Amino acid sequence: MFRIFIFAFSFFIVSFNFYSQADSLRQDSVKPKKNKAVYSNARKATIMSALVPGLGQIYNKKYWKVPIIYAGLGGFGYMFYENNIKYKYYRSALLLSVDNGGFAVADNINYSTEDLQKLKLNYKKYRDFAVMGIGIFYLLNLIDANVDAHLKTFDVSDNLSMNINPWQTISSGGRWAAGLSIKLNFK
Repeated sequence: MFRIFIFAFSFFIVSFNFYSQADSLRQDSVKPKKNKAVYSNARKATIMSALVPGLGQIYNKKYWKVPIIYAGLGGFGYMFYENNIKYKYYRSALLLSVDNGGFAVADNINYSTEDLQKLKLNYKKYRDFAVMGIGIFYLLNLIDANVDAHLKTFDVSDNLSMNINPWQTISSGGRWAAGLSIKLNFK
């Protein structure tokens, strides 16, 4: 398991260095406009967040999201830890009950094999939910870092507006017509 982590970590470091060098070469060949601000790179924020959850949010200067990420990952991690301990406990009690003729003592209660099987499966289900929760929270962390970096250039100035005005007119046949006019103003 540790070797897989080291391999994945080194792969991300190499790809991060490659993209950083490619970005620096691209920036050298294309001169930016003088009045255009330099914004964060979405790819860099996503890779940083993949390496260390929350690092992409720090890169995007959204510091308030980091405690939320670690609270979610920590909560699901604790859920996994507790349910895994109880799953292993009831699994070993189930193995003892099979060896002892269908009954075993767990938590100072005499359980049948069927009861131990239900308890074991119940804790396994919640343990698996915790693993899925960790995975979903990790993916949301990556998506959030990427979307935040992309939306840095989104225009939310005061020049965005929408006007709704009523109108009425008389046609050549003498009929009245009324309606609403919607006007969108963009920069």
